Amino acid sequence: MDRTVNQRRGTSNEDLIPQRKGGLGFCGWTLVILSGFFVFILFPFTIWFCLKVVKEYERAVFFRLGRITNRKAKGPGIFFILPCTDTIVKVDLRTVSFDIPPQELLTKDSVTVAVDGVVYFRVSDPIASVVNVREANRSTRLLAQTTLRNVLGTKNLAELLSDRESIAHSMQSNLDEATDNWGIKVERVEIKDVKLPHQMQRAMAAEAEATREARAKVIAAEGEMNASRALKEASLVIAESPSALQLRYLQTLNTIAAEKNSTIIFPLPMDVISHFMQK
Repeated sequence: MDRTVNQRRGTSNEDLIPQRKGGLGFCGWTLVILSGFFVFILFPFTIWFCLKVVKEYERAVFFRLGRITNRKAKGPGIFFILPCTDTIVKVDLRTVSFDIPPQELLTKDSVTVAVDGVVYFRVSDPIASVVNVREANRSTRLLAQTTLRNVLGTKNLAELLSDRESIAHSMQSNLDEATDNWGIKVERVEIKDVKLPHQMQRAMAAEAEATREARAKVIAAEGEMNASRALKEASLVIAESPSALQLRYLQTLNTIAAEKNSTIIFPLPMDVISHFMQK
């Protein structure tokens, strides 16, 4: 993936590393020979200074008289160096995470918020991380803070609260593009928390409460309308069949009798006693 990005830009990490213009020269080779001679004379005491161990998760960049001896980092394993002329810089290849301190910024719709996040990155090119930048970890941290301000400054508050995933992806793309020359690969960026002013929180809470109340009233009104339509249909059915009214009356009496009441008073419909009144 790193090669694809570099090919699109027309450059590679190796092109960005200063190339050697020549060998060590006569003086350089003289110092190397003298260093090797002293190591041989003082053996075995110098063996402890000549052997370097590079762990599995590390890579070593070798310098001889200030020049990189190989265009590729070495490791893991044990390596032999000349103490007087050779130096190594060990680079950790493990994924590193750090928190972005809360950044106070102004959104596109002029709302002041405090946003923090977390960034996960690793070293993809040990030589570029040593040669092209000083303190790659610290530089990446500072760049992450600036990128967070720049990206969130183009978003309004609604987008900031609801579209964190796309914002994090945009930050990752910008960081990865900027740190590619440093041999850094940004793997993931996450927005942790968005802190709003207290007045804004109260205003949003009042707006949400008003919205819920309005929705509840609409739902209640729709329920009343549906209930009235059902009652109207029931009344039409009862009007067409008088026996349905009697059945409803008996059902009501059955419901009342199921309750634990000592006295039950219920009226008799006129059509029940009309027969006795005629006699």
